[in-house]
Amino acid sequence: MFSSQRFSKEEALKKIKNYCSYQERSHNEVKEKLYSFGLFKVETEEILSILIEENYLNEERFAKQFAGGKFRMKQWGRRKIQYELQQKGVNKQNIKLGLKEIEEKQYEAVLQKLAAKKWKELSGEQYLVRQAKTNAYLLQKGYEQSLISTVINSLIKG
Repeated sequence: MFSSQRFSKEEALKKIKNYCSYQERSHNEVKEKLYSFGLFKVETEEILSILIEENYLNEERFAKQFAGGKFRMKQWGRRKIQYELQQKGVNKQNIKLGLKEIEEKQYEAVLQKLAAKKWKELSGEQYLVRQAKTNAYLLQKGYEQSLISTVINSLIKG
């Protein structure tokens, strides 16, 4: 993971500011990038605090942007977004704030739309298979089982 070239603290700071300006980043992503520049832990920690002070790095802002973006663009459910944020090392408080970016009505509407589309795609399948495949698809997208059951029951009643 280490590059053959080792950057000075000043060079690394300049490069990492560009990296953070391009898109929101988690603290862990930035830390890994700094280590890839060949920096030591002390230098990495100093640069991280500078980035936080100068507002290049804000984990709450990152969580909100990530959650909103993944929901709008990839139509992920809350469970998948939460898992991905945990994998990126975001703390629980910021994950909660990020998930609040998703409006309940919009969330349910997207779930309904995805379920109806999948249900229609599987119209040639046997009833139970159709139900199981729709359920599995929505779970894989990260939606909660209780909401999925409600939506599938409404599709069955049709």
